[in-house]
Order: sequence, then C-alpha cells, then structure tokens
Amino acid sequence: MPTFVYMTRCDGCGACVDICPSDIMHIDPTMRRAYNIEPNMCWECYSCVKACPHHAIDVRGYADFAPLGHSVRVIRDEEKGVIAWRIKSRNGETDLNLLAPITTKPWGQEIPKLADVPAPSKEMRDSQLLFNEPKYIRMDDGGIHTLESNGLSMKAGVYY
Repeated sequence: MPTFVYMTRCDGCGACVDICPSDIMHIDPTMRRAYNIEPNMCWECYSCVKACPHHAIDVRGYADFAPLGHSVRVIRDEEKGVIAWRIKSRNGETDLNLLAPITTKPWGQEIPKLADVPAPSKEMRDSQLLFNEPKYIRMDDGGIHTLESNGLSMKAGVYY
C-alpha cells in the first residue's frame, strides 16, 4: 500500500520528508507540495501518514481488506492513545473504522546512554550473541526465561 499525497491538503511543511526512512517523500520545488517520488519503493511503514499534521497523505489498501476504489485514512490520535484506520468506499460510505493502540514511545523520550555502557570485550565481539543482549532473552545460561522469572509483568492498554 504505497502512500499518496492529496495536493490540496498539503502545505509543504516537510514532516513526511523528514521522517521517511526510504527517502522517497520529496517537496516539489515549483508547487511546494509533498509527493512520493517512487511508490514502488515505499516500505509501507506509514510514518509519513501518521506524521502529517494536515492528514494529506493516504494509503492504497490491498484488495484483501479494502474494496476497489476505496481510500484508507490513517490518523494518529495522541490524546486517545490510538491509531485509527478508516476505510471509505467509492460511494463515500465508511466501511470500517479500526483502532489500534499506540505502542511506541513519544519522540525523544527514550534516548539510550551508550556512553555509560562498557565497551564489549574481545570474547563478546567473537560471540554469536548480540552486544548487551538482555539477560531475559538469552538462552546460553539455562534455557528459556519467562517474564515472571525476570520479575516482569504484562501491562494492559497504552502506557509509556
């Protein structure tokens, strides 16, 4: 489902350009509006859709969940803590309203302090394990670890 931009809603703020990981969202120098330069190269992460403050970017849905000629609108609602997917048919009727909780942390809240972490030893660099791999997912010291064995618990809902 590559993204596309409604030129009438876009004001050229560049939020989509800044956040696109595949660098395919660009600002047209003449019209000062965003556009997707290569839809086939879209990673379908929808970062641009969620970042757009004017809801000017939509996605084309796959036929297995949306009918032909539909539009899919993705809206990130920080206050409610959800991402809403609205699917509309060609006749303008809303077919589906889907809600999913936001599971990411707010931008800039979790910045790792890598300077405080000791450098890996030669033994760690030569190992198959990831550097600083959390103890509760390692299997080299006695098998599978569970949430309970590591003093963790599952939480319900959206939390930061």
